[in-house]
Amino acid sequence: QVTLVESGGGSVPAGGSLRLSCVVSGYIDSDTCLGWFRQAPGKEREGVASIYTKDGTTYYADSVKGQFTISRDKAKNTMYLQMDSLKSEDTAMYYCAADQSPQWVGCPLTKYEYNLWGQGIQVTVSS
Repeated sequence: QVTLVESGGGSVPAGGSLRLSCVVSGYIDSDTCLGWFRQAPGKEREGVASIYTKDGTTYYADSVKGQFTISRDKAKNTMYLQMDSLKSEDTAMYYCAADQSPQWVGCPLTKYEYNLWGQGIQVTVSS
C-alpha cells in the first residue's frame, strides 16, 4: 500500500521561501505522475506542479511558473516543492498526490486524475 506524507509547511513572510517534502512509502512504478496541489479556504483544490516518474519531466500551473520548482529524489522516495518569492495568495493547504495509472501524456494538474493523497500541510504567507 502506498502512502504519502507531507512535511515542511509553516508560516513565512511575503517574499520568503519554503520547501515542502512528500515521502512516498510503498512501491510506485515508473509510469506514475506525482503532483502538488493546494486548496485555499473557500476555493477549489488546484494543481500546482507535477512530475512524471519515468523521465522526470515536470509541469507547472501558469500561476507558479518561475516561482515554484518540483523535484524528486528517487533514492529517498521523496518529492519536493521549492517555493520562492512567496505571496499572500500562496497561502493554502498543500497536498501531494499520485496518479498511478496516468491516462494522458503530460501529467495533467487535474485533481480527478490522482488516486492517492497525502493528509495535507498548511502554508501561510503573511503580507
